[in-house]
Amino acid sequence: MPGWSCLVTGAGGFLGQRIISLLAQEKELQEVRALDKVFTPETREEFSKLQTKAKVTVLKGDILDAQCLRRACQGISVVIHTAAVIDVSGAIPRQTMVDVNLKGTQNLLEACVQASVPAFIYTSSIDVAGPNSYKEIVLNGHEEEQHENSWCDPYSYSKKMGERVVLAANGCSLKNGGILHTCALRPMYIYGEKSPFIYVIMVRALNNNGILDVFGKFSSVNPVYVGNVAWAHILAARALRDPKKSPSIQGQFYYISDDTPHQSYDDLNFAVSKDWGLHLGSSWSLPLPLLYWLAFLLETVSFLLRPIYNFRPPFNRHLVTLSNSVFTFSYKKAHRDLGYEPPVSWEEARQKTSQWIGSLVEQHKGTLNTKTQ
Repeated sequence: MPGWSCLVTGAGGFLGQRIISLLAQEKELQEVRALDKVFTPETREEFSKLQTKAKVTVLKGDILDAQCLRRACQGISVVIHTAAVIDVSGAIPRQTMVDVNLKGTQNLLEACVQASVPAFIYTSSIDVAGPNSYKEIVLNGHEEEQHENSWCDPYSYSKKMGERVVLAANGCSLKNGGILHTCALRPMYIYGEKSPFIYVIMVRALNNNGILDVFGKFSSVNPVYVGNVAWAHILAARALRDPKKSPSIQGQFYYISDDTPHQSYDDLNFAVSKDWGLHLGSSWSLPLPLLYWLAFLLETVSFLLRPIYNFRPPFNRHLVTLSNSVFTFSYKKAHRDLGYEPPVSWEEARQKTSQWIGSLVEQHKGTLNTKTQ
């Protein structure tokens, strides 16, 4: 395959950085463009140190800026779209989520059409599939089962609609007369070093005598390591550019998991932090049905108070369902069509994540020592 170039949106994010690092190792890659609204100095430095023959261009821009996107897409062969606002707690306004996750995706697709970019890979989410009820059990689900999230929660809704417009765009005509080919990847809950969610959980635990919150004890999920998700994106980029493989993946979506054991979210947090003495809190908790109806009551209070006071419940029914469902998926289709095999084992992923948490523990100790001096 001839030389090619790739644009990654959300490149400064948890997953985006990993994708950039792996892309830099791809043969025949001439340029990788890293687009994001914000880049930390550390991220810019990491990108500058990449050992690659490809040109690495860092672009600061907004996914809602159509002109910026059109400039970023000029001369690009593949777009990997990871940029998104992620929130299941209700902290971010609904309109912001829909604007970025749906309108931003539509803007990027239009930019690809105008700039004649032939391949588009969308980073979707397991939230697109559900779960819709904590009573629903899905074990090793697969793509043919057509699971679809029915919540009106802004994150799952905006990602579902974003994926829908991406897959619908497959086969549309480009400005130069070519054809746009698209696919979507649906990773499970992504963990690993620098995870923003795990970071919050660990900092909260360190400020609470090393006690981890217990909220998802009734769940059984198969989280996926960030390095394996990034690798799936590289394989999708290769496949969409390969005339032999491309026809079978155009317009398709794929669940991306790995060999991380099925476990609860709480058990995952413990598994990656136990080496540093962190432990789960009291095993007692409200029965799940009672927790669900308490969430409903809190939502009702929030709704009634809205005209006079903006009360944001500490949890809602969607979060309770998301955190306490049996919801696991197989990566067999990705293996068949993309040749996906997770390169990082569970034990290696656990160790890498644990080492990073160790650095957080050391930082916390340093902060405590500073305060006591």
